[in-house]
Amino acid sequence: MRAPLRWLRRNVVVLMGLLTLAYLILPNLVVLVFSFNDPVGKFNYSWREFSLDAWKNPCGVPDLCGSLGLSLQIAFFATLGATVLGVMIAFALVRYRFRARGAVNSLIFLPMAMPEVVLAASLLTLFLNLGAELGFWTILIAHTAFCLSFVVVAVKARVLSMDPRLEEAARDLYAGPVQTFLRVTLPIAAPGIAAGALLAFALSFDDFIITNFNSGATVTFPMFVWGSAQRGTPVQINVIGTAMFAVAVLVVVVGQIIGNRRAKRSS
Repeated sequence: MRAPLRWLRRNVVVLMGLLTLAYLILPNLVVLVFSFNDPVGKFNYSWREFSLDAWKNPCGVPDLCGSLGLSLQIAFFATLGATVLGVMIAFALVRYRFRARGAVNSLIFLPMAMPEVVLAASLLTLFLNLGAELGFWTILIAHTAFCLSFVVVAVKARVLSMDPRLEEAARDLYAGPVQTFLRVTLPIAAPGIAAGALLAFALSFDDFIITNFNSGATVTFPMFVWGSAQRGTPVQINVIGTAMFAVAVLVVVVGQIIGNRRAKRSS
């Protein structure tokens, strides 16, 4: 009896980690399985038989691929804008001293701390007061504002961990400010920038609340899924979800491989 208890004490952290991982992956496995289903009727909630029809024609549902392309486009530009602004804000907060720096540092966390519905309603009020037409541009501006804080936090953490002596050594070797930034600072900060950009893309792509408030008649992929769920869930939605999950896993695996190779080269 004591031997199993000792084994359990030694491996309790590993077991809890595996259970947590299974809890996170289980919904994705359900989506994967039901992407090969051939349901009766409109609702894809019970297994009937194996079929590849949805994979052969993922755009068979009207407006599905159109909404997917729109979400990808908005996520790309929102990520680009949030990353550029977030990198500049992160470096300014870490490297420079200015008035109200502490207040700005605190205000950066507000979009992350407040309920998303509050931010969505506030942005909608702003757009209506400005007389802006709700659609692609209002969604893009709202997503950029929402993702900005996450990019700043990710990049700021990386910049804080940087060794300033490396930049001082570059300047001692007669490197100018631009050369120092491009050849020393930027490569070191790149992992934090990439992490912030990937997080911003994921947040923008699957956002529903902010988009629903500020979209007008524009339909993104999350809004299409929500609308379809009211009258039936096409199998093609599971196909798109499985494909996006596979792409995310591939990005993580490739990033891990690249990181391991760089670690081996440096050692």
